[in-house]
Amino acid sequence: MKSKYFLLSALLVLCTGSTQLAFAQLDTLQRVVPNKVNSADQLHKPYVILISADGFRWDYAEKYQAKNLLKLAGEGVKAELMYPSFPASTHANHFALVSGLYPGHSGIVGNDFYDPARKANFKPNDGTWFGRDPIWVTAEQQHMLTASFYWIDTQAPIDKVRPTYSYRPNKNKEIFVKDRITAVKKWLTLPEDKRPHFMACYFPNTDHAGHTFGPNSPEVEQAVQFIDDAVGQMVAAAKETGVDVNFIFVSDHGMTLIDREHPLSIPASLDTTKFVSVVQGNYVCLHAKNPADIMPTYQKLKAEKAKGYDVVLKKDLPANYHFGPADDKFNRVGDIMLMAQYPKIFTSKPPVGAHGFSPYEVKDNCATFYAWGPAFKSHLKIAPFENVEVYDVMTQILGIKGQPNDGKGTLAKEILK
Repeated sequence: MKSKYFLLSALLVLCTGSTQLAFAQLDTLQRVVPNKVNSADQLHKPYVILISADGFRWDYAEKYQAKNLLKLAGEGVKAELMYPSFPASTHANHFALVSGLYPGHSGIVGNDFYDPARKANFKPNDGTWFGRDPIWVTAEQQHMLTASFYWIDTQAPIDKVRPTYSYRPNKNKEIFVKDRITAVKKWLTLPEDKRPHFMACYFPNTDHAGHTFGPNSPEVEQAVQFIDDAVGQMVAAAKETGVDVNFIFVSDHGMTLIDREHPLSIPASLDTTKFVSVVQGNYVCLHAKNPADIMPTYQKLKAEKAKGYDVVLKKDLPANYHFGPADDKFNRVGDIMLMAQYPKIFTSKPPVGAHGFSPYEVKDNCATFYAWGPAFKSHLKIAPFENVEVYDVMTQILGIKGQPNDGKGTLAKEILK
């Protein structure tokens, strides 16, 4: 038990730390694209701060009484839950939120995946892997400045564009909550021509605690309270600037308990010389080097009737996964998929908590959506929706022309004034 609290304390120290050290390091880590200004058309557009709390399950705020989030969501918009895109993983869903695209359509189909055309695995620091533009690229191309504090996948330029303001990873890991608050406040107090209208901020705490200790642990409760306090501080800091800000608080996925006693492994009968395999916890992608090997291998694996997972051809995956041949625009989904049967996963050392499963099959994998600010309706509770709808909400508030996407525009109509 002592070791658990030691690990959590170490995590919180990394995130809270001393203000003096934070101030000393903050500006040296910031990357600013020179000679960028908002165009005259963009100067007086609204402001959006998008906050992601990784692994913040749909019910965490109520379960652990996150008073700031519950109050702010109660004053604005509170969704019962939000459906992440399949797979319910970090890279896939952070990009779905900022592009409005299902993972199969954007090409970011997981935290790790293989591209047969490149003959390589995903490299998130290489912007050429991203098949479509996220919102910060679209905004910057329309001469509206943007900013990111560690939002997933903002380290690499995409379509040769970065957010005007962003932060390099700190190898010493001495990045604190005060850093984020300070950064947001500094951005909002810049002159109008230099002030970012879209700002994205990322917190990893609930995901780390959920994997290590499970979603029902005291450590997750403390991580929720930490994030709740950070959001409260950020809102207060924004108010001090006098700038009216629209806040959207989301998560990429939830977290669920895993069967740690019966881990799954790739079947020994698989001829690994004929396939490239990528293990993603709740599934394994098998990419055939020769298409002629797909059906014989599929039939062989099916005949084995292994327990704990299903053997599925890409074409037979459920339609709501958007992972089939018609949706797999970049051919990065396996020809054969080994789909773990919840609560089992493919790994030699299962964590206490995990995610990735379809949110329609495992409710614990569902995410959070709250929003408040001058653009949003007040005291509104809404039914569940898909996370690809969030993109259109942001582009409409910002007054920029969004890229074609998978959202239907229904969320924006429901929650915006």
